[in-house]
Amino acid sequence: MSAQFSVSLAKIIKESQLEPFYMPQNPEEIDIVSMDIDRPGLELTGYLDFFDGNRIIIFGNTEFAYLDQFDEEKQFALIDQLFRMQPPAIIIARNLEPSEAIVKSAEKNAVPILRSAETTSAISASLITFLNAELAPRITRHGVLVEVYGEGVLLIGDSGVGKSEIAIELIKRGHRLIADDAVEIRRVSNRTLVGSSPANIRHFIELRGIGIINARRIFGMGAVKLTEKIDMVINMEQWDTEKVYDRIGMDNTYTEIMGIQVPIMTIPVKPGRNLAIIIEVAAMNNRQKKMGYNAAQELLQSLGMDVSEDTIQNKKVDTGWDF
Repeated sequence: MSAQFSVSLAKIIKESQLEPFYMPQNPEEIDIVSMDIDRPGLELTGYLDFFDGNRIIIFGNTEFAYLDQFDEEKQFALIDQLFRMQPPAIIIARNLEPSEAIVKSAEKNAVPILRSAETTSAISASLITFLNAELAPRITRHGVLVEVYGEGVLLIGDSGVGKSEIAIELIKRGHRLIADDAVEIRRVSNRTLVGSSPANIRHFIELRGIGIINARRIFGMGAVKLTEKIDMVINMEQWDTEKVYDRIGMDNTYTEIMGIQVPIMTIPVKPGRNLAIIIEVAAMNNRQKKMGYNAAQELLQSLGMDVSEDTIQNKKVDTGWDF
């Protein structure tokens, strides 16, 4: 069974710049566990068969216009059957003034009332985006995550292979560190993975022989970033003379992380290789492939070989790392 994550109502209030209108308890103690929100349409008419009491409710002009058709007693009856389901909060858009019926039912059922100056669509979109990130399924894995030319590159490999040293070199070359040693990976959609660092080790890098350093303190704020989309994975391993490494790059190789396919390549490590430059080129080449250009395909075509899109294969790579 997958773990259930939560975010406090206080954090939502701060992130969305909401105004507390009625707060029956400390918002830090109210946990939001659903990524979805609810704009009550059928629910206000009394149809509650599929109503999810874990969702935040948003009221806008439409809901207010519907309720205004009725007197206060009828409004209270319609709203109270909804609030009895104990939603975690109600957000009123456009700074509309809640009616006496809404306030009375909220006080009776201890449902927080919040207000926003934004339109209903705007507050709904921003709230869904925030909840998708905060409540996304996640795993934490050993590795280093850096941003190279706008591409999120996840470096994996055995301890001591040089991932942190490469991260330092990339930072000095103008790129940014997201996480060292432990990378928290969140699946924010069916196509997107976002990586970040656990808060207690954020911006710190371990360098054998030197110890722990703070990248933000040494290299400045421009050297770090809080989160980044994971666009590719680079598996670093000690050079094996008996292993045949890909020298053409014709096929698309990928690994699966939380059910999402992510491009991957294996880079052998040995003295004398400038790995920082290699990773820069790998990031730029990955971006070109996403835009539909494959250098290996162009080269083979220029040599007179029959190369088509059908000849490019998608190969899954087993790195031995548990994603």
